[in-house]
Amino acid sequence: MKILVVGNGGREHAIAWALLQSPQVTQVLCVPGNGGTATMDRCQNLSFRSDDFGGIARFAEVNGVALIVIGPEFPLSIGIVDYLNNRNIPVFGPTRAGAQIESSKTWAKALMEDANIPTPKSATFTDLTTARAYIEQQGAPIVVKADGLAGGKGVIVAETLAEALTAVELLFAQNYGRLLIEEYVTGQEVSVIALTDGKTVRALLPAQDHKRIGDGDTGANTGGMGAYAPAPLATPALMLRVQNEVLDPTLAALKRKGIDYRGVLYAGLMISPSGEPKVLEFNCRFGDPETQAILPLLATPLVDLLLACTEQRLAALPPIEWKPAVATCVTIAAQGYPGNYERGKVISGIDMATNEGTLVFHAGTQLKQNRVVTDGGRVLSVTCIAPDFASSIDRVYQGVKAINFEGMYYRQDIAQRALS
Repeated sequence: MKILVVGNGGREHAIAWALLQSPQVTQVLCVPGNGGTATMDRCQNLSFRSDDFGGIARFAEVNGVALIVIGPEFPLSIGIVDYLNNRNIPVFGPTRAGAQIESSKTWAKALMEDANIPTPKSATFTDLTTARAYIEQQGAPIVVKADGLAGGKGVIVAETLAEALTAVELLFAQNYGRLLIEEYVTGQEVSVIALTDGKTVRALLPAQDHKRIGDGDTGANTGGMGAYAPAPLATPALMLRVQNEVLDPTLAALKRKGIDYRGVLYAGLMISPSGEPKVLEFNCRFGDPETQAILPLLATPLVDLLLACTEQRLAALPPIEWKPAVATCVTIAAQGYPGNYERGKVISGIDMATNEGTLVFHAGTQLKQNRVVTDGGRVLSVTCIAPDFASSIDRVYQGVKAINFEGMYYRQDIAQRALS
């Protein structure tokens, strides 16, 4: 069968790679794809934009595409699934109504509160004066969140009152009409990415992302500088709590709203020092870079899971199977990211980094004149599968060091928490 994947990041490269591990999948088509998907066997890039719903639909109908998988949040938030559903084209991802769980933090917070899902207390503001007054009353540290899609960079953890006041001024100046101001909670974050067909929800392996740009979780927030899976912090007992206290109640709350939610339900959790989970945010798609750490460990064919979700038969599948291994993923970024950065830098060493157990997923790259060049802030994700985290970390950094382009940057402490 042919499957079409919408998106051009490391997540979409990993999804395409995972789909092609199944003999059922003869070809993956990527819209628009990147330099990695352009050079992968049985994979082809298409020059549609991700918001060209008509072009994508017509191509799928004419070329016998069996399933369309939506990678990024933006096309989901503007209704690509609704459009394809109306054309009776099989698609994996939630409708526009369901995608509000990511596209509107205030909508998601209201859903959580209605369903008694554990989450930090918060308040919503539409003007600077009242937001400033609330911050001055609450004090710092405090968290300021833009109510809308921000590419993983709309959350500011303010350590001081001055930082918090500057954050609300900055986000209102960027034309976010609403802000969510949330209490600061301590602990470790865990990403629980689950698949659902609207009736049943099944969690994948838990992962831990590294959002800050600098070693030791310092500096600005990014889309993610690395991840590892399975996160030892998320014990089987904790995952059972997440299933019962977060995933199942959320799906039930969506159903009560009349939303038939099929796709990814991703809970970004904070685990307190005492082991209590709280939902910081929901996403409506696979995480990046968590996907690049999770999917290489998947033994069950990904295509079987995605088709079961679209056809509402997830409960009939046997338990998801995993390889007896761990994975560490390190993101290589362009100099200046998450701020301004240059494009067009020639990348070398990718073949040297790729071997048995080590994969290189492209994100911000393009293939130009048979050379792979940088074309984004997060450029590559290097993932290593190994029996244990010590081996995985050592080998992934061997792979990273084989790669070179002008100004490349990466964190050097990914997955260190897994060793402790």
